[in-house]
Amino acid sequence: MNGSTKSGSKGGFVPDTFGRDFAASFVVFLVAMPLCLGIAIASGVPPALGLVTGIIGGIVVGSFAGAPLQVSGPAAGLAVLVFDLVQKHGLAALGPVVLLAGVIQFAGGLLKLGRYFRGVSPAVVHGMLAGIGAVILLQQIHVLIDDSPRSDGIANMAAIPGAFLGLDDNGLQALLVGVVTIGAMLAWEKFKPGALRLLPGALIGVVAGTVVAVIGSLSIQRISVPSNLAAEVTLPTAESMSMLTDPSMIGLAFAFAFIASAETLLSAAAVDKMQDRVQSKFDKELSAQGVGNFLCGLVGALPMTGVIVRSSANVQAGAMTRASAIMHGIWILGFVSLLPFVLSLVPTASLAGVLVVVGAKLIKVQDVQKLFHRYGPFPALIWAVTFVLVVTTDLLTGVIVGLALTALELLPQVRGMRLNVEEQKHAEDHHEVVLEGKATAIAIRKVAGLLDRLPNHGRLRIDLRGLHYADHTVSELMADAIKRRRDRGVEVEVEHSDAPHHRKLASAMA
Repeated sequence: MNGSTKSGSKGGFVPDTFGRDFAASFVVFLVAMPLCLGIAIASGVPPALGLVTGIIGGIVVGSFAGAPLQVSGPAAGLAVLVFDLVQKHGLAALGPVVLLAGVIQFAGGLLKLGRYFRGVSPAVVHGMLAGIGAVILLQQIHVLIDDSPRSDGIANMAAIPGAFLGLDDNGLQALLVGVVTIGAMLAWEKFKPGALRLLPGALIGVVAGTVVAVIGSLSIQRISVPSNLAAEVTLPTAESMSMLTDPSMIGLAFAFAFIASAETLLSAAAVDKMQDRVQSKFDKELSAQGVGNFLCGLVGALPMTGVIVRSSANVQAGAMTRASAIMHGIWILGFVSLLPFVLSLVPTASLAGVLVVVGAKLIKVQDVQKLFHRYGPFPALIWAVTFVLVVTTDLLTGVIVGLALTALELLPQVRGMRLNVEEQKHAEDHHEVVLEGKATAIAIRKVAGLLDRLPNHGRLRIDLRGLHYADHTVSELMADAIKRRRDRGVEVEVEHSDAPHHRKLASAMA
């Protein structure tokens, strides 16, 4: 949200909070390291490129972010697109596409398009993330046995039985390491002692898998990390930049920009829900991500987004300002510069185990169940179609079809699609909002502006009696905003009729 920063720090460095930020930065670093490496491998690029993105995401984006407590770096959500790009066009195409995507994001921030991403249907977003999770899961099952992943989800699924039936000794050893990693992660998440609750399961899993591989002297694939990280940096050439004359490459850059922006701003909204220390400025965050991806493209690294796993670890570890995100990038840089030989001990099967768990967690069936229960079959259908197409075709097709279905949902409401908002302040602590007309994603700018202006104290009365229709996208946004106000102690009263769409919206807000 475009709210104001608490305590006057504006998310920047404050001496009184340095200790908490320093401790949180180390926790985030421990979470980020295995994910930076694993996502690079899942993307089909050298692991070092994931580390470079993590460093830029921490030091550069952390310094300018509009969501100061959010942590940026390589994300599972883009691994599928990157893998497909590298397979079809080669590693040289990655830099120009990511660079252009960064320019698009930066321009989007300047044009104040950040809030429009809040109008992306949650059915499409959750279906996309679930599809990404399934693709990563199917892909990393092959890496789990030191096999090469196939080009798409269907091919990976079809090849799994044969890959396991043809396992040799090396494959069995790699599988053992992967299973130990997964088992250690799950056991840690379930049984970890309270005093060590901030120690991430991914780190425990990777350490356990690496110890098994080292003690057993197993002949399995290990991470290849150069002693000089700068050696992996590849500046764009005239030949590589000429790829952007191909309209399909420009289309890919827009796809990268759109998906990275949606994932970033959804993550920022989730971070806002977790804490009340500092609130996000979406347009500023979008521009900061653009700067980060421009730099990643300039050096041929992976694209980045704001990522919820690292961001939630940052919040839970007690971070107070952007200093934590910046310092986590410095930790990565220092570790890679001083201790690269430690990373060379880590088996790729262990990182695959981490990503199997990450992929499985992205497939949240409860998301589609909630959509169906609250809003009926059509949003659930959008989720299912998006999910299936992401797995069976590609990410871009799934998202485009999902967005088209969302637009189809609005067709019966085209006539009179106008939203009127009346706000009244009866007293210092009594705010009233009256909504009339139709609240849809088309009016997202007006809706988002209203939600950002809702009070954080006192009493709030919302009159829905003149609201003729609300789509599931706006309903979810409004429900989240009202719940946040209630969590902060605002007394909220929702007045509505007995119409079905009123009951659904009021139920979501309860």
